[in-house]
Amino acid sequence: MPPASQRRRQISRRALLWGLALAVACLAVLATGMGYIPISPSQVLGILGAKLLGWEDLIKGMEEVLSHVVWEVRLPRILTSAVVGAGLALAGVVFQGLLLNPLADPFTLGVSSGAAFGASLSLFLGLDFLGAYTICLLAFLGAVATLFAVLWLSSLDGQHSPTSLILSGVIVAAILSAGISFLKYLAEEQVSVIVFWLMGSFVGRSWLDAGFTALLSAGGLAVFIYHARDLNIMCLGDRAAGSLGVDTRRVRLTLLTAASLVTAACVSVSGIIGFVGLLVPHLMRFLVGPDHRLLLPASALAGAGLLLSADTITRAALPHEVPIGVLTALIGGPFFCYVFRRKQLGMRHG
Repeated sequence: MPPASQRRRQISRRALLWGLALAVACLAVLATGMGYIPISPSQVLGILGAKLLGWEDLIKGMEEVLSHVVWEVRLPRILTSAVVGAGLALAGVVFQGLLLNPLADPFTLGVSSGAAFGASLSLFLGLDFLGAYTICLLAFLGAVATLFAVLWLSSLDGQHSPTSLILSGVIVAAILSAGISFLKYLAEEQVSVIVFWLMGSFVGRSWLDAGFTALLSAGGLAVFIYHARDLNIMCLGDRAAGSLGVDTRRVRLTLLTAASLVTAACVSVSGIIGFVGLLVPHLMRFLVGPDHRLLLPASALAGAGLLLSADTITRAALPHEVPIGVLTALIGGPFFCYVFRRKQLGMRHG
């Protein structure tokens, strides 16, 4: 039997998870009602009840435009922003645990640069074979191709050390960034479209976008939770993990692939949104501890709440909509400097 103090900590941490889930749900309802046409939370809940459960009496006498605004315009965007925030936060937790680096985030391996290059190429060439989803497809394929390039470059006798993965990611990202700059130079009048996508936005997101990111993020979460115990052990180092029976090569490759695919899916629908995967895991690690069995779901909920809040601010609170990647950079940049400085001081005193 665990001691009473440990049981109390476990109960408080689980209560925190339920509290985060409730907060995200309430925030989603409030955000759905905010905008040019204000809609009360009771009306939002009534529309959701009518659409999801068929309770048409809840919207009897309500203007039809309100139902359209909630269900067709705002809710897909709100759910997409929440799922993207959750996915980026999950990937951040996994990357920091695998690479043993508190400054790692979903973009460490250059996956975001690959997505950005794919999207920029699609915009530059004017590809439109899937309509609006052509950009998402090319961004996703670019991110996946970048992942395999990084894994191939960092592989040595079938092993992928944290240091070689980070260095390979930096090299590939630098090459892709140069390619993006070259495309922007050639794009001329289309350069503004490329720049806007690179800054990140949820404008015009649909139910298909929300479903696509939710499916891959949920699949990634299942993989991460299944390997949470192994990830806990791998944080002690490969030698200790190997002595405890963890196949570090297989687990690292599985988690890297899953985290990168989740990142690729998120970036393909939202553009480049930085710092969520860096900021959220640190905050949640402080609140729930380093156990990934709790840290993963807590970070997913907190990431959903953070990005949903940021998107609501840009959409409904500011006089003109600001690309959400700019807002998250303004929030996350100072925090990144703080974490980096703290790590430097820790290494000096250590």
